[in-house]
Amino acid sequence: MRLTTKGRYAVTAMLDLALNAENKPISLADISRRQDISLSYLEQLFSKLRQQGLVSSVRGPGGGYKLSRDAEAICVAEIIDAVNESIDATNCGGSGNCSDGQICLTHHLWCDLSDQIHQFLSSISLAGLVARNDVREVAERQNRERDREQTLEFIGAGGA
Repeated sequence: MRLTTKGRYAVTAMLDLALNAENKPISLADISRRQDISLSYLEQLFSKLRQQGLVSSVRGPGGGYKLSRDAEAICVAEIIDAVNESIDATNCGGSGNCSDGQICLTHHLWCDLSDQIHQFLSSISLAGLVARNDVREVAERQNRERDREQTLEFIGAGGA
């Protein structure tokens, strides 16, 4: 089973959004800095997430993105599906041509595993992840690091 960078980054960015939104839009630049994901890549991902109705954009000063629904109503599998990522444990991409153009002996086993993984990720909401202590600790560390970087930039620019 392989989950590519696209799916991982989409879930990471959506979790960052859920953790930091506090009733205001979050800029992709902020997510990019906190998660070390390129801004252009985030723009591509959020275009797909917006098309699938998972986020909404707010234009203008102070603009950015917000979750389009409560974090409880957005599951991890839905995010992965929105960016056209598949969770597939087969060697054939689910097409059934794994052994000389035909279904291999274990094809259905790997299809069943893929289904189980999708069901598992469907049972995990963004709110469930936000509630986890380990996730909150990482988010707090990232915010401290961001605050420290902003302070250093301010001092370097002649402030204070």
